[in-house]
Amino acid sequence: MPTGAAFAHAGGCGGIFLKNSIEKSAEPAAGRIRLYEEPVYLAALVMLSLAVAMTAAADFGVSMIVAPAYILSLKFPFLTFGRAEYIIQALLFAVFCILMRRIKPVYLFSFVTCIIYGFVLDAWRSVVPAFNPAVTAPGSFALSVRLLLFAGGVLLCSFSIASFYKVYLYPQVYDFFVKMLSRRFNIALPKFKTCFDFCCLAAACVLTLAFFGRFRGIGIGTIIMTAVNGALIGLFGKVLDRFFVFEPLFPKVKRIFE
Repeated sequence: MPTGAAFAHAGGCGGIFLKNSIEKSAEPAAGRIRLYEEPVYLAALVMLSLAVAMTAAADFGVSMIVAPAYILSLKFPFLTFGRAEYIIQALLFAVFCILMRRIKPVYLFSFVTCIIYGFVLDAWRSVVPAFNPAVTAPGSFALSVRLLLFAGGVLLCSFSIASFYKVYLYPQVYDFFVKMLSRRFNIALPKFKTCFDFCCLAAACVLTLAFFGRFRGIGIGTIIMTAVNGALIGLFGKVLDRFFVFEPLFPKVKRIFE
């Protein structure tokens, strides 16, 4: 892609996200703002982990894709939510390798993303009292606050995943699985994502009933997210394409991931 001058840092670190859209020598998409993919990747990681912490605190049920890891952390207290994610995503990555048949070493970067995501998720749940279950029990807020946390978490989750799909750096295993296999089998991304979510929901139901004999960690919120997440990701993807153009800060690194 053509390049442009980076915006000045003027008010803080946010300037690294934007590049001058008035660069006369580059007009790939009139009116759209250019974003560096690497900072978008980092921002998506932070947003996604925050979204998961928000929905867990709201206690209407966590996202279907993280529900198995959340239930695992509830069953085994020595496992943090983030560490339980490492176990679940490692198993999913093994399934991914079998289905893809052709594996590149660089695909392992998706698990690196998982490690970073798990660390940031545990940080949110340790540092912020409202998200720390040892300080504030999930679901103990007023109903209005819980609804705001849930709605904000759902939207932020979908937006962050849509952002991952716009950058070359691999998302965590869940989303990398969807991104790559939807391409391999030529299935529309939103449809594949929705099917994947329902599979995760089914796995979570089996785990919670096996471990506790009742539903824990999943609820009406989980059902809602399962139904709307794929569509919301598709919607946010279109919005991002309309207003932004994504290009790498390090083109040579991008070629490794292609």
